[in-house]
Amino acid sequence: QVQLAESGGGLVQAGGSLRLSCAASGRIFNNYRMAWFRQAPGKEREFVAAITWGGSRTYYADSVKGRFTISRDNAKNTVYLQMNSLKPEDLAVYYCAAGLDGGFRYPDAYSYWGQGTQVTVSA
Repeated sequence: QVQLAESGGGLVQAGGSLRLSCAASGRIFNNYRMAWFRQAPGKEREFVAAITWGGSRTYYADSVKGRFTISRDNAKNTVYLQMNSLKPEDLAVYYCAAGLDGGFRYPDAYSYWGQGTQVTVSA
């Protein structure tokens, strides 16, 4: 089992920044690919960013490319999502996820999920 706990969400004005953190515990964190997904009101959960177990490769949704950065610190069992130039359309609950294989953009590829943290962006 891997337990995930997100933090860092909040209210920010458009153009502002937030950094989300996801602390992992349980099984060996280093083995897992980590990702962030988000779910806006009335919409399906969507892929935001992913990072390989060693941190050497990252992937982003087109909607956040150039604005968001995913990173991980395996010594701290933590993955981060730095969000810059936030837009009102980034408003959502952001979820951290851990998985071993499968298509990185697909929620079904991830076995473990956090409870989510709310990000609200005001215009």
